[in-house]
Amino acid sequence: MDLFESARVSELASLIKKYQASYYNGEGEISDAEFDKLWDELKTLDPDNEVLKKVGADSGNFEKRAHIMPMGSQEKAANPEQFLEWAFKHPYDEYLVEYKLDGASLELQYEHGVLKHAVTRGDGSVGDDITFNAKKMSGVLPALYDADGRIIDFTGGVRGEVIMTHQVHKEHFSDKANCRNAANGLMKRKDGNGSEYLCLITYDALATEGDSPFSDEESKIQWLKDSGFKSIDIEFCKNPQQVIDYRAKVMELRKNLEFDIDGLVIKERVINREDAFRARPDHQIAFKFSLEEAVSTLKDIEWSINGGTYTPVAIFDEVELNGTTVQRASLANPDTMRKLGVYQGCKVVVVKRGEIIPKIESVVPEDAAEKIPFDAPVKCEVCGTPLKDEGSRLFCPNKSCQKRVIHQITKWVQVVDIRDLGESLILALCNSGRVKSISDLYTLTAQELTPYFLNQESLLQDKKSLGAEKVFASIQSHRNLSLSAFVAGFDIEGIGETTVEKLVASGYNTLDSLLNMTEEQVSSVYGFADTMAKIAVEGFNENADEMRSLSSSFITIKQVGGGIFSGKSFCFTGELVSMKRQDAENIVKELGGTCKSSVTKDLSYLVTNDTSSGSSKNIKAQKFNIPVINEEEFLKLAGK
Repeated sequence: MDLFESARVSELASLIKKYQASYYNGEGEISDAEFDKLWDELKTLDPDNEVLKKVGADSGNFEKRAHIMPMGSQEKAANPEQFLEWAFKHPYDEYLVEYKLDGASLELQYEHGVLKHAVTRGDGSVGDDITFNAKKMSGVLPALYDADGRIIDFTGGVRGEVIMTHQVHKEHFSDKANCRNAANGLMKRKDGNGSEYLCLITYDALATEGDSPFSDEESKIQWLKDSGFKSIDIEFCKNPQQVIDYRAKVMELRKNLEFDIDGLVIKERVINREDAFRARPDHQIAFKFSLEEAVSTLKDIEWSINGGTYTPVAIFDEVELNGTTVQRASLANPDTMRKLGVYQGCKVVVVKRGEIIPKIESVVPEDAAEKIPFDAPVKCEVCGTPLKDEGSRLFCPNKSCQKRVIHQITKWVQVVDIRDLGESLILALCNSGRVKSISDLYTLTAQELTPYFLNQESLLQDKKSLGAEKVFASIQSHRNLSLSAFVAGFDIEGIGETTVEKLVASGYNTLDSLLNMTEEQVSSVYGFADTMAKIAVEGFNENADEMRSLSSSFITIKQVGGGIFSGKSFCFTGELVSMKRQDAENIVKELGGTCKSSVTKDLSYLVTNDTSSGSSKNIKAQKFNIPVINEEEFLKLAGK
């Protein structure tokens, strides 16, 4: 573990201990979801950290008492992917699923059916004896009786969660941040005042004498209910996907529950006593809800047109995700839309896990009277050509489509970095019919460009336009390009400079060799899947004639290899002083190097003017032992 990771581990351990203390003493400072993020990060960096093996500590206001059943912390899954990893290691015939109540744990200790002690969670082994307070709570039974009124001879422990209902919180404790915080504070008051507003919901039990009154997890819950306890309902799922689907349903239903839940608990039907006595049971897991996901109602699908490609975008009722309000999410392509099975008015799970753009993860299974699917467009809205649906993409196959032409020329200008040629001028040139291809840009004269800059009066006076001359000069100054920039400028879907560089590095380092590649050859290159290989080859074939014409008449493609940066890669982060980032990246490419947008193990240099910052890129570079240099050092390397 390096210095940066060690410092972060210490910081996380300190924060977790601090927030645990406030949580268990009724003054929780952050949400469960925020706490889980800290816990998961520490678990990733230092899985054997002692803090992860501890639960918490109660106040010193009550007598301490040992538990009958250990109250260790459960294994957690924050999303379906993490749950599936756990389920793969625990292939049960069926999965018992129950609500994970968001309250405070309490163990009731009985002797021959009579309540003797009520003990809080504490450190997982020893807690506070709050029997006086607990007896005031709804759901806490002073003694256990059967249907005939006879006392039940049960010695052992009953475990539950102390909760406050939404109605009680609204009417009496609205000054508290949430029900859980209010409940924690009341149950630990020395005078016991307020405990009568609380309720215990049970979910576990263990007999320490005689025969157990239940044989499995299902009969245990039934025994609790038959004994007079308030208890949870359970659901059985045949496979992990059914668990995920059920969780999605509960995410939608929980807003209507009278109490808070923050996830589901998943376990097997068989009672695993040995596992239950571990500090962190392995055979059950808390499948948590997250701030990064929500359930909403799908209202419509819009089709975003980028060049000639049509992308479905889901429009749904507003939801909060990680502190932001969203109501749109990409559905990627027709195949994804069909696989999800979206239909008008369906409930969808929307996620935003560390990503900028939210996405639809799944459709909540439900019985709908009528499922009306969404229709995809069939004709190009610009040229009227029938769209081609390849599943992985829906696009206009007409290369001469005005929208495709404008998009391709705009892309060329961006990649080649012709800064003085703006989008409005590109649009005007294309709409006039003067520019129909990339090659046409290089045949423009300053005189032809002048009318786009001067009014009629100035034109009649035969005035020259500095703007027109500037654009003309800018176009003409961009005739010497790298092979990767040249190909990327043709706006082939998914084929950018970095992508082309992978092909070039694999030996296809001339224009002809790239244009003659087969799908099999492209897909054999690292980072190219079959679909991407198909799109690349189709794009090469479609643009081959103009690529060859452009390279023979107007553009000089630099020979690959050579240069002092050959074989080296650079990533720029933060603000540069003497130049724009694009200029710095152009220097790298001119000297035979490559540029990356992120820090990877094979990166040669990270360039930043804040070399000592704690940014994620700096930390990652330190982890991989990648040199971190500033702008001045970069320019020295480049011989500038």
